[in-house]
Amino acid sequence: MRFDTVQHMKLGQQMKLAPRMIQSMEILQMPLMALQERIDQELESNIALEQLEPGMDEEQLDSERKEEEREDRMGERELVVGDDTPDGAEDFERLSIMESSYKEAFDNEYGSSRFGAATPTGERDKKMDAMANVAARGESLTEQLQHQWTFAEVEPDHAQIGSLLIEYINDDGLLSADFETIIDQNHNIPGITPTLELLGQTLAELQKWLDPPGIAARDLRESFLNQVDHIELEDEEEHDWDVVRQLIQDHYDDLLENRLPKIAQDSGLSMQHIHDAMGLMHRLKLHPGRDLVPDDVPPIIPDVIVEYDEPSDEYVAGLSHGLLPMLRISKQYEQMAKDKAVDKQTREFVGNNVRNAQWLIESIGQRNNTLLRVVNVVLTRQREYFDHGPQHLKPLPMVDVADQLGIHVGTVSRAVADKWMQTPRGLVALRKFFSGGTETESGESMSWDAVKARLREIVEGEDKFKPLSDEAIAQALKSLGIDIARRTVVKYRQQLDIPPARRRRQYKD
Repeated sequence: MRFDTVQHMKLGQQMKLAPRMIQSMEILQMPLMALQERIDQELESNIALEQLEPGMDEEQLDSERKEEEREDRMGERELVVGDDTPDGAEDFERLSIMESSYKEAFDNEYGSSRFGAATPTGERDKKMDAMANVAARGESLTEQLQHQWTFAEVEPDHAQIGSLLIEYINDDGLLSADFETIIDQNHNIPGITPTLELLGQTLAELQKWLDPPGIAARDLRESFLNQVDHIELEDEEEHDWDVVRQLIQDHYDDLLENRLPKIAQDSGLSMQHIHDAMGLMHRLKLHPGRDLVPDDVPPIIPDVIVEYDEPSDEYVAGLSHGLLPMLRISKQYEQMAKDKAVDKQTREFVGNNVRNAQWLIESIGQRNNTLLRVVNVVLTRQREYFDHGPQHLKPLPMVDVADQLGIHVGTVSRAVADKWMQTPRGLVALRKFFSGGTETESGESMSWDAVKARLREIVEGEDKFKPLSDEAIAQALKSLGIDIARRTVVKYRQQLDIPPARRRRQYKD
């Protein structure tokens, strides 16, 4: 076997993304809140980046900075107070400023109880008030339940096992593991041998002591029964909760599948009694644990605001700049980066910060410009949506928008990612306007979201005592010129969280 080393030339092309291009794409993709956070980070780390306060122009900012520089120079000059000095009046002024500036710190340090009783002024401490108003971290569901359990009057072994079971309660308030699994994972508890009997007894104690009712149940059915027992004791109107308990305990599966005639036949209850009981069930909670720790839903802030301009009969879009600070490059550091009198290392450091600030400002400007151009195309192509509603949403491939604007389709995708628009028809995700679709029998283009809107309209208008099957819905859509298969109807119905016909059906008393 022989190994040779050979050199040869190869001609080829490679495309590499520069770091600044990557940064530009990242900023383009950021929604408003993420961009605001990114700007705050840059303001903290970049000495050359300055923020203009609301209502302040650059001349005011320059004036404030010059005043600060003057005060710094005054602070660095030796303080010599006297009437015979050339700057005597200015020195007295400096002394007065220093006295007022350091008086609070002096009083806090030497006017404390260590040196004498402080004289009450009747004014509140602003710093202490600010600290008191800071929201504390909310307790988790487990922490709150453990805190409740400490007040339970139970046997010591039940108290220890109860703390263990609480660790297995999920965010919905239900036990997330069966007893066998809990025993297998905790068979080495000092002084206690977990058994099925001990866990069952302790769980009953947990359900008795913990609040809200329904917490610590093994499944939703048990949670409902516990809630019924609690509500019945506090019900001043004395509703017939026995029927509710009977339906949940003996006919739970039929209840889920809306088989009310079968329930009436098996239980001997009238349809009126069943309907009344189902009305009472609306007071039961599917997720009792969420009452203690509600879901933290982040707020949605629109990136674009669309309004109708009546004189021109057009929809006009504007960017939501309210939360974004106005940025500019510090002229002081910009000059320092060019000053040959400054040492090379400092000049390079300042220069890098100036360039980073410039790139950030340009990237934000490019993001805003691209986003606005894309939105303007949407307003033109989806005019019927804004005039008449979701049923008139048309297909709009991103490739078409990219070709019209002369940009890459990936740029369009990043521009609309996680962005929201405030429109006369409410808050709408920008990506909603970009979807495929179909063509009706009349040759009109219709997006898939518009087809879903039509499907929902048909279901909402059906006879609730004789709901339409999926095949009937497909035929109703076909009568509107929308020809789709039954399996597509099933898929869209599931996406819209519309149950099948047997579960939508209502029964007469």
